[in-house]
Amino acid sequence: MKKEIKTRVTAGVLSAVMLCAAVPVTTAFSSSSAGIVSAAEDDGTTEIYSNDFEDGDVSAFTGRGGVETITATDSQAYSGSYSMCISDREKNWNGPQFLLDDKCEAGVQYTVSAAAKTEWYNSINLSMEYTDASGERHYSNLQAQTSNGDWATFSNVKFSFSEDVSKVYLYFECNDKATMYIDDFEVRTAPVYPIQKDIPSLKDVYANDFKIGTAVTTAELAPQSTKDLIAKHFNSITLGNELKPESILNKAATLASGSNTDPVINLASARTILNYCRDNNIPVRGHVLVWHSQTPDWFFKEGFQDDGDWVSKDVMLQRMENYIKNVFAALEEEYPTVNFYAWDVVNEAWLDNGVPRTGGGQSENANYSGWVKVFGDNSFIEPAFEYARKYAPANTKLYYNDFNEYMPQKTDAICKMALELKDKGLIDGIGMQSHLDVGFPNVSTYKKALEKFVETGLDIQVTELDITTSDTSEAGFEKQAEIYKGIMDACVEYADSISAVVFWGTTDDKSWRAAKTPLLFNENYTAKPSFYAIVEGKDPVVTTETTAETTTTTTTTTTVTEPVGNVIRGDVNEDGMLNGFDLAIMRDMLFKEVALVPSETDPNFQRADMNADGSFNIQDAVTLMKFLLG
Repeated sequence: MKKEIKTRVTAGVLSAVMLCAAVPVTTAFSSSSAGIVSAAEDDGTTEIYSNDFEDGDVSAFTGRGGVETITATDSQAYSGSYSMCISDREKNWNGPQFLLDDKCEAGVQYTVSAAAKTEWYNSINLSMEYTDASGERHYSNLQAQTSNGDWATFSNVKFSFSEDVSKVYLYFECNDKATMYIDDFEVRTAPVYPIQKDIPSLKDVYANDFKIGTAVTTAELAPQSTKDLIAKHFNSITLGNELKPESILNKAATLASGSNTDPVINLASARTILNYCRDNNIPVRGHVLVWHSQTPDWFFKEGFQDDGDWVSKDVMLQRMENYIKNVFAALEEEYPTVNFYAWDVVNEAWLDNGVPRTGGGQSENANYSGWVKVFGDNSFIEPAFEYARKYAPANTKLYYNDFNEYMPQKTDAICKMALELKDKGLIDGIGMQSHLDVGFPNVSTYKKALEKFVETGLDIQVTELDITTSDTSEAGFEKQAEIYKGIMDACVEYADSISAVVFWGTTDDKSWRAAKTPLLFNENYTAKPSFYAIVEGKDPVVTTETTAETTTTTTTTTTVTEPVGNVIRGDVNEDGMLNGFDLAIMRDMLFKEVALVPSETDPNFQRADMNADGSFNIQDAVTLMKFLLG
């Protein structure tokens, strides 16, 4: 006998069960030797290359500096008897590199695992290098491990690259010229996780409120699943690093030009993401024009040289104007159809106590500002907005952007500055970065700052939202979800003054704060309780059809089999329907370890045994969850 049952998923209740149903990614791997975790043979991954150096072959590796001696040695080994030894290193960046071009494909995600050590205490970096279409080389640190003269392990470190780069290498380096050893080096394809098709689209849920954006880097965008996730949920993209000054200032071309005031711009590092935005008609938040960080010291020095004297204020104003002009000109020329609807003109100019940064170079201290060194104070902010207003497209709004924006003295300093710029018609809005933690600030503190910014009458954008948690238990993720919901509820309350909310990243493992899982999606692209918390009770305005997606709905009709009389499998609360309340009860039964004796006649057991396998366990909750999601 079959019975038609109408089901409605209650997102908040469902999220709690998804926590207990989700299998941690680490359980899909097995340890190949004491500390290295490498992909298992049955997880769908493929070995691309592996070497334990027992046969003495090191031919796949070359020296980055051209001076290194690379041999197999039996003097050190992580496993077996041999490892690869890299000696005669003359600089800290000298070390072994492994070419990927002839082994790996663009747009595919891979993992690398290895063991590494040096002669003494050291920080060992596993990194990736690639050359863009213009010939510019780029470097990306994948993971750092500390060696106390013993073996440090790198396990399943993810990497990927786009189709428009070449000369892609993995490489190792350390802090000094110590002899380095590498063992059990392996590259595999990473597990492929499709996105969830039948959950609400964030951009549809908040369509009546504001844009929903994400930040992404070139490497992060490479996997198809990331592209699918963005297409489904987001209608704004911020380039994580690729439009920052150090990424687009071309020192060689600037020096070759012979000008002391007209820096040359190269958009090569941004092309992969901008091409994606152009081809998929996704608006872009420009980030960032004037910033103390990720701006090379040479930009502030005579002759554009790192060891040059600091230039005068007048010279720096010319450089600033030409730089801003050249950025907008390059974007207009190469990407005329991309909608740069917003730009962060100045970023992070105020300290938490409401005073300017200390003047100085990045080579001295990462918190020092070259702008303050030249100008003596924050008087560079106004001309930055003047030049941005002069050269930006008419439909591009201009923002001041900052973190810890909820600290009272910083809030006041930002508001005072913004109102002065507003009176002169130079600024359109304030960007609240919103890098938060479950412990601080609380929602009330954040909301007070938001209200002060709203009172300026300027547009507000939440530009880099993420919320870290050190507690990855069910309770920890529920607390994270509670904070996310509080922040988003505050944004909705002031939606008339907020035009965009941007999450700083796509999945936890790609976040700049990955260790504290700050985002809405796990590394396997599944939604976390925080996602369900911020969509619960909000109906999508429209249905969304994107690549590999199906129409999103919140109500489905299906059938289930009644194995015993009128008992419905999964209907543990006996209300005649399958819904989130059954999931919640099933979760409680599992956590409280309720013992149910298998029986063909006991209706309680039949209700709980959702997958009809003769037992009651976590898989029954998973089966019910999948059923409700369609």
